[in-house]
Amino acid sequence: MTTDAPGTPPGPPELPGLPPPPPLGASALPPGTYEGRTVLVTGGGSGLGKAIAAEFARLGADLVLVARGVERLEAARAELAGVGGGRVGVAVCDIRDADGVARAFDAAVEQCGLPDVLVNNAAANFPVPAEEMSPNAWRAVVDITLTGTWFVTREFARRHLAEGSGGSVINVGASYAWTGGPGYAHSAAAKAGVRNLVRTLAVEWGPYGIRVNGLVPGLMPHGDMTADIRGNLDRATDELGARQPALRVGEPRELGWAATFLASPYASFISGHTLVVDGANWQRRVLVNDAVVPVREQLGRGRFEG
Repeated sequence: MTTDAPGTPPGPPELPGLPPPPPLGASALPPGTYEGRTVLVTGGGSGLGKAIAAEFARLGADLVLVARGVERLEAARAELAGVGGGRVGVAVCDIRDADGVARAFDAAVEQCGLPDVLVNNAAANFPVPAEEMSPNAWRAVVDITLTGTWFVTREFARRHLAEGSGGSVINVGASYAWTGGPGYAHSAAAKAGVRNLVRTLAVEWGPYGIRVNGLVPGLMPHGDMTADIRGNLDRATDELGARQPALRVGEPRELGWAATFLASPYASFISGHTLVVDGANWQRRVLVNDAVVPVREQLGRGRFEG
């Protein structure tokens, strides 16, 4: 039924977009898929890391949440303790410190046992024109996002190799690892490195039973977004769906469902793959692009003075 006035051509039909996801608490995997298994999630105290951890918990996993902030970790532990009935351990750690990472794994083993699954979710990011980026800004983002991911992955693998046991690693990436990320040169370069680690380590450690995959989220609004991203979303709230090919944004639980599948026995022949969960948004192209707006102008910066 249309609301066009008599005598006017009918308007275009309303586009349905992609359907909404099942409700929170649903799962495609059998109940208890992760019973008796431990999942360690870096950056698991908030945001997408906590959402991923929750879906593993619903399937029976014991959790170890790793982050730098003890208050967030304890709040997440209290929240997730009642989700699936498994144990929830925490470890305070700056993943840039290799010795600290080793201590975090010691704490994980003491609380829940050697993790069977590792989700590398912790990362750093903020927008800055490349020409203004300080050495410290570059190091901070690359050291957390790439070097920190490597330290945690290496520790996970070394312990499994020593025990002769297999495991599963999931590295949370970003689509600008493929496309580049103007305004985010540090993060885009680091995420490209993380994506390469997925491919390299999947081959190197496959013979030992360790799978390595990547997982890239699309736009999934949550409370842990950086201030600049929140600001952009607040200004475009009414248009978010229209700006996605799916005509909707993602839900954090959708990333969690993808993670639980990739780490599960049902994906045991999938390794070295990066799964993008974004409703095809990163593939979007238009026949005529919008006018180019320099990054400096987008960020409200004046002329670079040196």
